[in-house]
Amino acid sequence: MKSVIYRAFSQKEAKEYDVQHQEASQAEAFVRAFLKRSMPHMSQQACEDQLQRKAVVLEYFTRRKRKEKKKKSKGLSARQRRDLQLFDIKPEQQRYSLFLPLHELWKQYIRDLCNGLKPDTQPQMIQAKLLKADLHGAIISVTKSKCPSYVGVTGILLQETKHVFKIITKEDRLKGVAMSG
Repeated sequence: MKSVIYRAFSQKEAKEYDVQHQEASQAEAFVRAFLKRSMPHMSQQACEDQLQRKAVVLEYFTRRKRKEKKKKSKGLSARQRRDLQLFDIKPEQQRYSLFLPLHELWKQYIRDLCNGLKPDTQPQMIQAKLLKADLHGAIISVTKSKCPSYVGVTGILLQETKHVFKIITKEDRLKGVAMSG
């Protein structure tokens, strides 16, 4: 095995690999030094044993740079959002005509959603799809409410929170309709 590791290249191989000829003792010293650097935890005998096998796995040591932990940017809290008035619709933007394109988009969305439903589809499937549908942009009307002033309010749904629908009416009024469980 030793003869295979330390054998000299032929002139053709040396030219092909662009290797300069060295004396055998220099080559042997280089290989031993290389193996010692490459496998520092291995003794000389263990190194010789390893060389008797077909494959030699050289250890690769680098100084690892410590990665600085990136701080995840946390979103704004609900209080900060309220303070910044992120979800408030400014009075000059409270016009029904501004939100008609949103309604057209919503109609297209519902058409696409229902396109997969065939006439013979079970009503439970239709109901399940419609219950999961997004309502932003839909024209909705309040038909029943504990608060009589809500009944009859019709408009485009702009915002939906846990307990309130914000609707823009044809009269360009933004109404908050509270829902009860």
